[in-house]
Amino acid sequence: MDNKKEIIDGNSVLGIEFGSTRIKAVLINSNFEPIAGGSFTWENQLVDGIWTYDLDLIHKGLQECYADLKKDVNEKYGVTLKKFKSAGISAMMHGYLAFDKDDNLLVPFRTWRNTITGQASAELSALFNFPVPERWSISHLYQAILNKEEHVSKISNVYTLAAYIHYRLTGKKVLGVGDASGMFPINKDEMNYNSTMTAKFEKLISEKGLNYKINDIFPKVLNAGEDAGTLTADGAKFLDPAGDLEAGIPLCPPEGDAGTGMVGTNSCKVGTGNISAGTSIFSMVVLEKDLAKVYPGIIDVVTTPDGSPVAMVHCNNCTGEHNNWINLFKEVCNTLGFEPSMKDLYDKLLGKSIEGDKDVGGLLAYNYLSGETITGFNSGRPLFVRSENCNFNLANFMRAQMFTSLGANRAGMDILFDENVKITSMTGAGGYFKTDAGLKFMAASIHTPVSAMETAGEGGPWGMAILASYLGAGCTLDEYLEKKVFVTCKKTTAEVEKDLEESFNIFYENYKKGLAVERAAVENL
Repeated sequence: MDNKKEIIDGNSVLGIEFGSTRIKAVLINSNFEPIAGGSFTWENQLVDGIWTYDLDLIHKGLQECYADLKKDVNEKYGVTLKKFKSAGISAMMHGYLAFDKDDNLLVPFRTWRNTITGQASAELSALFNFPVPERWSISHLYQAILNKEEHVSKISNVYTLAAYIHYRLTGKKVLGVGDASGMFPINKDEMNYNSTMTAKFEKLISEKGLNYKINDIFPKVLNAGEDAGTLTADGAKFLDPAGDLEAGIPLCPPEGDAGTGMVGTNSCKVGTGNISAGTSIFSMVVLEKDLAKVYPGIIDVVTTPDGSPVAMVHCNNCTGEHNNWINLFKEVCNTLGFEPSMKDLYDKLLGKSIEGDKDVGGLLAYNYLSGETITGFNSGRPLFVRSENCNFNLANFMRAQMFTSLGANRAGMDILFDENVKITSMTGAGGYFKTDAGLKFMAASIHTPVSAMETAGEGGPWGMAILASYLGAGCTLDEYLEKKVFVTCKKTTAEVEKDLEESFNIFYENYKKGLAVERAAVENL
């Protein structure tokens, strides 16, 4: 395929995703192959006890990511990127971006990572008889109401990050159903926020002197493939301050990273599941039937981008802590006069974990850089603990770090197994799977084979580009993915290895016992 001609003719498709540590853009051709990319590295900040990203940094990050994409296109094909067939925006789900009627941000962005809405989450879960996680936008809104925060009376619009960026580009206050399901519970038949629950919530806040309606302040819910507006002249200038980008480009409904993970791993069909493992980790399985019980704080119920119910195990912490250790080891190497590449460090150090002992040498670690609701923590303290007669070597240390990245996820997956949830396949994506060890350990941790597709390295922005290409496709999303996108896709599957499964189980039993140590650290340090 002539990728240069695709770009010049405006037949390429753009996907952009705001991840926890990187904003990434991927341009795909008509065969759904990535042909160019761009990125911007950033980190959230803990400011006054709130995990946040500054609004100016959000804007800057988007523009620099797009500029990096333009640079890649120019270097590869010798052309200036001016148009594409369609585009889509994705971002970390949940969180709270509240604006007044004049589009002024009322309080700093409260991200998914915050665990400050426990009272609201518990009260709403009881009111709805439905699990309402602390991360969800409605939990943040109601907690602000409970806290009697001054800004709540001024709220005109509440967005997720993807919905906000989409609004800046198109002027449309809309959101894909998958991301919307991380704002407020969805009724699939209504393809909207659950009307029974919205009525209950609105009655609840009316007693507190507030009269706004969920359907007025939250974005309008759209299904995958629906028209979500076009790039305005102001939006084009916002995305590309250099002025090369043309207005009028169609955009698909903005989505959350859960939805792009499902699309990017062909996991939108009943019984299929996927695991996204990077800074955070979440496992999702498309449900055949409702769960028998409600599991607030442990199992979320969200939807696919086309509205099917999904059981979601969401954990705040995954690779962040072992990334910190690898950075430390790089500093050690540099101090000694060696300068290995980060790729070599990851490949060799994480690969070393395969050589660890079955009992992990008596080593135990916790990767809680922030709170972990699923195990009952509102705050985190990364820990490394070992017994006095442990086998303290590099292989065991790295295995402990790799295993602890999956500890909280295992707690949630055990519930799904106890519920006899049908799982026909699990597919992984994200930084945890960049080495063979990651795929093997994930399979061992959930005693289920796990696959990685050759496109997994592109992650969320590729999945978002696929959703953008789905605009006006005239078939179901399942059919589109199965018959067009993934027809020739290759994948690698890690079967469950008995020795690794037993090793993880030994570690996990110690992990559960050692939570008391983690709790003492949180309470006293």
